[in-house]
Amino acid sequence: MTRDRGSVSLYVVLFTPAVLLLAGLLVDGGLAIHARQRAADMAEQAARAGANQIDEASLRETGKPLIDPDRARSAACALVDEYEGNVTGKQCDATQEEVEVTVELTVDLQILGIVPGFGSFSMRSSASAEPVTGDDPQ
Repeated sequence: MTRDRGSVSLYVVLFTPAVLLLAGLLVDGGLAIHARQRAADMAEQAARAGANQIDEASLRETGKPLIDPDRARSAACALVDEYEGNVTGKQCDATQEEVEVTVELTVDLQILGIVPGFGSFSMRSSASAEPVTGDDPQ
């Protein structure tokens, strides 16, 4: 009967790292997906905010909505600055026709961070927006 002594310890030693790895993939993978969605949402909202900065004088003269690039860049970057979180990079570009915003977030790993070399990673997303009027075809 003493031959079975310690066999459970062997299973614990062998399966604990595998369980921790799977838990890390589940938790930290979820953080990565959330960060990607958050970066995309931030970029989309900021691009829309920039596209709302219409050059009113040009609109009155031509009837065509053109973006004021300086105001659009300022509005887009200001909106990104309002977000709390790990925003580590942003780029706001604008022309008279379009606003493009890129947002980069840093994600700190919760479980896999204990493994050397897996401390954090970045997620980046870009979005663009242009002014649309009721006359524009869908």
